[in-house]
Amino acid sequence: MSLWFVLAVNSITFGGLLFLLSAGFSLIFGLMRIPNLTHGSFFMLGAYFATSLIARGLDFWTAALVAGLGVALLGGIVERLILRRLAGAELAQVLVTLGLSFMVADVCLMVWTGDPIRIATPGALTGATSIFGLGFPTYRLAISVIAVAFAIGLWALLERTRLGAMIRAGVDDPAMARVVGIRVSRLFTIVFCLGAWLAGFAGVIGGPILSVYPGLDGEMLPLALVVVILGGSGSLLGSLVGSFVVGFLYNFGQAMLPELAYVVLFLPMLLVLVVRPQGLFGRQAV
Repeated sequence: MSLWFVLAVNSITFGGLLFLLSAGFSLIFGLMRIPNLTHGSFFMLGAYFATSLIARGLDFWTAALVAGLGVALLGGIVERLILRRLAGAELAQVLVTLGLSFMVADVCLMVWTGDPIRIATPGALTGATSIFGLGFPTYRLAISVIAVAFAIGLWALLERTRLGAMIRAGVDDPAMARVVGIRVSRLFTIVFCLGAWLAGFAGVIGGPILSVYPGLDGEMLPLALVVVILGGSGSLLGSLVGSFVVGFLYNFGQAMLPELAYVVLFLPMLLVLVVRPQGLFGRQAV
């Protein structure tokens, strides 16, 4: 199997994982204008929660759902008790969420120690799957399929449901939305919890590939930021396309130009910021 093929498969898998992480970040930042730097910590915390749940006898997918719910609950508490009091104060939100990420990292280090923990691959998804005569790792293929399924589901939620229409109305004109009876604050809490759940769930399904270790949050958050900047905040299509672009840049850059890996990764982001600040699929600010 050629190196190019392996890198391509790994890039697609990593792109799917990045989408699950960055979609939540894009929703929170694009819809609520909250630069949530705790998002990487939600990713890591979900994975750590799952390791404890699996050790207590839960199967992988149940642990992933429950761990995501635990992270979503934490996200709802943070939004309700802290970030809501800082509405419109972007600098304060950045500092508070950055401080929270350091606190979460310390708690994880105290509870789960500093040793890397690998989450076992679900038994039904071990081995390889043959497609057109080529063998693909089944679990990595499953992550890509899950990412696309979530992209379709999130698009349908925002564009084809009453809840999605209420969220869009609350974003476009909060005052008018409140006049017609929409509880905007509750909607924003739902969006924040959904974004936190996506991050926690992504951390769990990424565990069999990345493992779980201190500093994982700091590695994943910058990648999610690059995805959102490339694709455009609040754009699910932008998050999907940007995730796979970053996945390819990250994997091929690390393998082909390790000395310039971060140049390969961040240079396209700088170019997009200069040429199209709203991102490839973002809306122009008015």
